[in-house]
Amino acid sequence: MSMSARLVTVMLCGTLGMGFGVPAKAQTQEKQQHVVTTDELSQQVARPAETRQANEEAVRHLLSSDAGQNALKSANVDYARVDKAIGQLSDEEVAKLAERSRQAESDFAAGAISAKTLAYIILAVVVIVVIIVIARAV
Repeated sequence: MSMSARLVTVMLCGTLGMGFGVPAKAQTQEKQQHVVTTDELSQQVARPAETRQANEEAVRHLLSSDAGQNALKSANVDYARVDKAIGQLSDEEVAKLAERSRQAESDFAAGAISAKTLAYIILAVVVIVVIIVIARAV
């Protein structure tokens, strides 16, 4: 055999050997490891919606609490209108308000803030919601 024929033969054997050196079962398992199941995909798709729902619920929980209802009444604010406005906020805005709402409720439960301070925080959340919604409307 000539030198170039030997070189081609060695390269061909090396290339073919790559696929044949690994058992078919191992190749199938390797391919399957990279496949995302339908359940995993569904869970990943549902996560942002679940997070948003939980965040909206945190804000609504604060506003619908006794302290929240009292604060809204004292400011002559209709809960239903604020509730509707919460749905118009972006995911990021709702997340920030939810974080503040959870912190305020936690601080109040721990005695770190007074009912009056909680009422101010509630009204601040309402004002933020209203400002965001009005700014979008303009």
